[in-house]
Amino acid sequence: METRFFPQRKMIFTKHPAYDNVKTAMFITGEEPSMSSVCLIEIAPGSETPIHTHEENADSVFVVQGKGETYINGSWQPIEPGDYLFIPAKGEHGTRNTGTDPLQLFIHKSPQL
Repeated sequence: METRFFPQRKMIFTKHPAYDNVKTAMFITGEEPSMSSVCLIEIAPGSETPIHTHEENADSVFVVQGKGETYINGSWQPIEPGDYLFIPAKGEHGTRNTGTDPLQLFIHKSPQL
């Protein structure tokens, strides 16, 4: 794989395949040799990604903008820009936008080691 650059001005957000009012800008897909995926997701105000798990992937999540709550370790916790979450494989998690602006999350998914 070669080094890649993704200028913000050229980022394209598309509808998330599973969640309403959630958009995704994919950078690296899990189908590529890096064996991980990297994306930026944007959750509209009042919307959410429901509580779910990933059987084989861990998520590293950095809050870029907006306000919300994330479900981790059995309870909802407030999140804001600059917060970081690590969710291991099989860890229950979900995120909801409680603010008035889009909630952006930078996500790196990696395979279970």
